Amino acid sequence: MTPVSGSSPARPRRPAWAGRNYSLLTAAAVVTGLGANGSLIAAAFAVLESGGDGGDVGLVAAARTLPLVVFLLIGGAVADRLPRHRVMVAANALNCLSQAAFAALVLTGEPRLWQMMLLTALGGTGQAFFGPAAEGMLMSCVEGEQAGRAFAFFRMATQGAALGGAALGGALVAAVGPGWVLAADAAAFAVAAALRSFLDVGHIPPRAPGGGMLADLREGWREFTGRPWLWAIVVQFSVANAVVGAAEAVYGPLVARDSLGGAGPWGLALGAFGAGTVAGALLMTRWKPRRLLLAGTLCVFPLALPGAALAVPVPAGVLYGVMFVAGTTVEVFGVSWMTALHQEIPEDRLSRVSAYDWFGSVSLMPLATALAGPAETAVGRTAALWGCAALVVLVTALVLLVPDVRTLTRRTHPVTAAPASADAERPVGGRG
Repeated sequence: MTPVSGSSPARPRRPAWAGRNYSLLTAAAVVTGLGANGSLIAAAFAVLESGGDGGDVGLVAAARTLPLVVFLLIGGAVADRLPRHRVMVAANALNCLSQAAFAALVLTGEPRLWQMMLLTALGGTGQAFFGPAAEGMLMSCVEGEQAGRAFAFFRMATQGAALGGAALGGALVAAVGPGWVLAADAAAFAVAAALRSFLDVGHIPPRAPGGGMLADLREGWREFTGRPWLWAIVVQFSVANAVVGAAEAVYGPLVARDSLGGAGPWGLALGAFGAGTVAGALLMTRWKPRRLLLAGTLCVFPLALPGAALAVPVPAGVLYGVMFVAGTTVEVFGVSWMTALHQEIPEDRLSRVSAYDWFGSVSLMPLATALAGPAETAVGRTAALWGCAALVVLVTALVLLVPDVRTLTRRTHPVTAAPASADAERPVGGRG
């Protein structure tokens, strides 16, 4: 419709960088974030209410991450070869079915440990294919100097969903039991799959024929190992994610049960972490640190604080504050990391590099969560939690020794050259 003469043109309802794909991805991620963060609490308390102990909680958590590790690299290669939105929808469908079955078991009787582990493993398998496809899809739908802001707004929305999901999930577990929370998560995956089915991949150039799965994996490996900043930070987070994951999945619910009052306060603590990540993402919509990875890595040190707070243990109010600070600072790293990947990695390899990133970041989590119970028996819960905090500090300090982590510089145009090498790796005006 032509505007009436003299009237001002209508303002666009969203920024230019927030196109159709970006909006669909954000909406779907918010929906699944609301369900998934509540379901993590629900799964832990489903195990405890069925008569399990800390070791059983760890085994169920490990059952989710083990197939994630096994299938991630294949998932990355598949996502760079097939239309990414189809991979995402299929993965969401698998997650929907597995969570629905888990909910039915909890609601209709006493689920056995092996059943909960099997269904959780199916969910991890879906995530292994979904994660690389989703990250590649998101990075391919934004461009230019506004990419960092787009990632920050995306993460702010999803972390806000995590905040609501964790707080609501903890309250609902306490009010109606874990089974209904798991059922709500299954419904969320169904809605998200419907939204993601409308994604448009026409802007992504078709892959050239030739090569196979192994060739794709080797090409992704060369891209990964050719960048010291990339593999160094992935190694760092392989340790940090493992110990933080063990503390949150195993020790956190136990400390909450024994010292904080149960699922409700623990859900609020996770919600405070989510609120911190929202605050951190909001900060990153305005702040554009020139040395991306230096600023981000310095902000990882506070991730040790929650483990230390649980080790004391501090009162619930203090724990909420600690979790908020940790969430705020680690989100600065998260946005900086996504921006670095976007500007350095060619589009046709984003999902494979993302898969290697995820693989390294979660590779030790099954071991850590499975060993959390035995570690508590061997040295005590307090010593185990202090050990988790110390390891986060140690690996973060070590990664700062890598020159590229300290010097990689923000640019406005993503890389388009193919292979990573000693020359191609250096951006114009980038690292010194």
